[in-house]
Amino acid sequence: MRFMAYTMGIDLGTSSLKTVVIDENGTLKAVASRGYQFRSPCNNFAEHDPEEWWEACVHTVKQAIQEGGIRPEEIKGVSFSGQMHGIVVLDREYKSIRPAILHCDARSGRQVEQIKTLFGIDEIRRLMMNPVYTGFLLPSLLWIRDNEPANFDRIRHVFLPKDYLTYRLTGLVATDYSDASATLAFDMRNMCWSEEILNKVHIPLAWFPRCFETGEVIGTVTAKAAGETGLAVGTVIVAGGGDQVMQGIGSGIIEVGQASANIGTSGQVSFQSTQPLLNPELNTNTFMGYKKSRWIVMGAIMNAGLCYKWFHSLFPKADYEEMNRLISQVQPGSGGVIFLPYLNGERTPHLDPDLSASFIGINLRTGKTELARAVMEGVSYAMYQCIELCGSLGLVADMMVASGGGARSMPWLQMQADIYNIPLKVAEIEEQAGLGAAIAAGVGAGIYKDIQEGCKRVVRYKDLEVIPDRAVHAVYMEYYGLFKEAFASGRETLHRLTVLGRKNRKGEGESDGE
Repeated sequence: MRFMAYTMGIDLGTSSLKTVVIDENGTLKAVASRGYQFRSPCNNFAEHDPEEWWEACVHTVKQAIQEGGIRPEEIKGVSFSGQMHGIVVLDREYKSIRPAILHCDARSGRQVEQIKTLFGIDEIRRLMMNPVYTGFLLPSLLWIRDNEPANFDRIRHVFLPKDYLTYRLTGLVATDYSDASATLAFDMRNMCWSEEILNKVHIPLAWFPRCFETGEVIGTVTAKAAGETGLAVGTVIVAGGGDQVMQGIGSGIIEVGQASANIGTSGQVSFQSTQPLLNPELNTNTFMGYKKSRWIVMGAIMNAGLCYKWFHSLFPKADYEEMNRLISQVQPGSGGVIFLPYLNGERTPHLDPDLSASFIGINLRTGKTELARAVMEGVSYAMYQCIELCGSLGLVADMMVASGGGARSMPWLQMQADIYNIPLKVAEIEEQAGLGAAIAAGVGAGIYKDIQEGCKRVVRYKDLEVIPDRAVHAVYMEYYGLFKEAFASGRETLHRLTVLGRKNRKGEGESDGE
C-alpha cells in the first residue's frame, strides 16, 4: 500500500513567517503563521534578529505538523521562499554577529554612491545588470565595514535572510541562484559569485555560500534541528528561492509570456524571460528564476500593502470588509484625489530612498473612504509604471496572476485590472510563495520530475477572471497622467521634506548611521 507524501514550504516574509504543507496533488493540509515586526532604531533603518525568524520557524513547523495531522516522517521535503536582498552575517563559530539588515533598509546611501563612483555606470551595467540601491546585500555589507569595524572583522559567512533557516536546519551554509543573483555581488553571465566585484570592494570571496538551483537537495535535517522543530531526522532540505521566484511558481507563472502582479508589503511586477535582460536605465531588476534558462525581469515598488496598512492604522476601528464595501461605492478617481505612495522612498522607476508620500486634490467633500480608495489607486498606478517600463523592454504578458493582499480585495482587484488593462487571475491557494517552496521541495524529494510537472499537478486558479473595463481604463489613464505629472513637479519638495524630517529627528537623539 502506497501512502501519501507531503511537502513543506516555509515563506520568510518581512512581517511574518508562514509554513505551508501540501500533499503531492496540491491539497492544502495546513497553514501556520507567526507575525513579527522588524526594528527601526533610526527612521531609515530596518533590522531583524535572525533568532526571531528561527523561533517563528520552529513554532509554525510544529503547528503545521499538528494541525495537518501528519506524522513527521511523512514530510518528504522542505524548502524555502524568502524576502530578497537583505544580509545576515555570521562569525567563525556560525553565530549571528548583529541583526540582519533588510531589503527595505535605507541606511547605505553613502555606500551606494561609493559603488557607483568606484565602478562607473558602464561597469555596473556589465557586471551587475541591476540598479545599485540601498537594502541590497553588497551596500549593506559595505555599511557594516564603514560603520561597525569590530563587527566587520568578525565576519566569516555572508548570506541572505532565508538561508539562516536553512543553516539552522542542516548545519550547512548555502543559498540558491535566484537570491544570489539579486545581491549585486554575483556574476550574472557566468552564474557564480563575482570575484571581480568582490576584489574591487575588498570583500573576501570565501565568505559567500555555495549556490544551488531551485529544487536541488542542499542537505538533511540534523538531530538537533529535529528535536527543536518536530521534523524527522534526515528529512530532505531543498533549495528554494527569492520570494518573487517562489511566488511565480506558486502562481503557475513559469513560462515566457506570463507575468505576476504581487501587492504584499512591497509590490512587484515580474515577467519571465529566457535570458538576463539589461535595462540601460537600470531601474528594473534582473535575476535568475527557478532554473538557469529562466530569468525574471521585475519592477519593484517599496510601498504597496504597506500603504494601506498604514492608512488603516489611522482608523483602527475600521473593518476591512466594510471598508471594501464603501470603497466600491466611490467612483474611479476617488473624487479627484491622488496618492503618491512613497512612504519609504521608491525603487522602480525613481530609485530614490529619500521620497515621502503625499495626497493631492483633497477638498471639503473628501472623506476617509475617498482617501482609502486613493491609496489603493496610487499603489496600482505605481505598479502600472512597472508594467509600462517592462513593456518598453519588449516584455509582454498574455497571462497575469494577481497575488498578495491586493488579490484579496475585490475592489482592489478590479482597480488593478482596469488600470493595467489586463485580465487578472487569482490562484486558489493564497500562500503562493509558500506553495512554490512546497513544489520545489517536491522536486528535490523526487515527487515531481521538475518544476513544470509540480505546477501542473499542484497550481489551480479560482473560478474568477477579473476583466478590465475599457471605459474605466480611459478614465484612469487621465488620472495616471496627473499622477506622473504631480510627482515630476513635486519630487524635489518631497525629497527635501524627507531630509528635513530626518534632520529634525536626529535632533531628538537619533542618528542616520552614516
